[in-house]
Amino acid sequence: MSVADPSLSAWRSLVDLDRLAAWMDARGLEAGKPIEEAERPPGGTQNILIRFRRGERWFMLRRPPMSPRMNGSETMRREARVLGALAGSDVPHPGLIAGCPDEDVLGAAFYLMEPIDGFNATVGLPPLHAGSPQVRHAMGLSLVDGIAALGRVDHVAAGLSDLGRADGFLERQVGRWKKQLDSYNEYEGWAGPGEITGIDEVGAWLAARTPTAFKPGIIHGDYHLANVLFRFDGPQLAAIVDWELTTIGDPLLDLGWLMATWPETAEGEAGNVSVKPWDGFPTIDELIDRYAGQTERDLSHMRWYGVLACYKLGIILEGTNARAAAGKAEKATGYALHKQTLGLFRRALKWID
Repeated sequence: MSVADPSLSAWRSLVDLDRLAAWMDARGLEAGKPIEEAERPPGGTQNILIRFRRGERWFMLRRPPMSPRMNGSETMRREARVLGALAGSDVPHPGLIAGCPDEDVLGAAFYLMEPIDGFNATVGLPPLHAGSPQVRHAMGLSLVDGIAALGRVDHVAAGLSDLGRADGFLERQVGRWKKQLDSYNEYEGWAGPGEITGIDEVGAWLAARTPTAFKPGIIHGDYHLANVLFRFDGPQLAAIVDWELTTIGDPLLDLGWLMATWPETAEGEAGNVSVKPWDGFPTIDELIDRYAGQTERDLSHMRWYGVLACYKLGIILEGTNARAAAGKAEKATGYALHKQTLGLFRRALKWID
């Protein structure tokens, strides 16, 4: 790591290694030994990740950035709680080592987890995966296996019954995200929702066809190819990461999220998250079939979940465009995400036609 690179070294103002060492000493985590080789791995996550060695053991620290989009400390507490609850399950996840819910050590809540020996496929594929369409096909199926396993976890037995409000979860979705869209009117210069073709039609379609029942479970909340790590020695998942939007609701929305972000062409285009090369990856129908073979959930409304994911994600991305119009975000980023929003609503309109 180059210390002169501000994108990688700025974390030092947010992670006091001496205070961290004292906190670890009190918990018997390689007590008395120096923290060495601390660096921020390259990647696009907003939250701060620091990998370091103490004694013979490696650790990964996760804490919120200086100006988080949400309550950063509360997000860290939720993530640590869920990772701890998943211990012993067949869900691939980073093992929780210890969490600090208080803000007096590093200025925000944080936690330590086991480092994962894996790679982010959206950054690049190693030779084994890049050279085999069959391996890439199995990667896509393994991606579904991850949320199928998550959906099987008994959240009540895991102590997560109060993590979110399952009652009325699906009925709240359209109104919740319509309200979010309306809030963007506070940004001066935003052109408004009129530029998003189909937004009212999609919302009305969703509201009229909301499934009447579902089995509650744990939702990752932002499940796609960029939020998992794959093993280097095969197509299996090494871990599901970035749990900041996790809650209790309808786990089929995670599958819908895959549908919304999944490329639909052999070249990997027209998806919000993609990998090169793309050929070999399963189709959306194959993803749904893979999930169906591992669940007792009713998948007869999967088109609805895919449309809902397009609606929700499109509105979230449009928020950056609205902030960019008001000078609160990079204009190029806002424009790029606005184009993704338009693509998501084109996909939703195709699915409801």
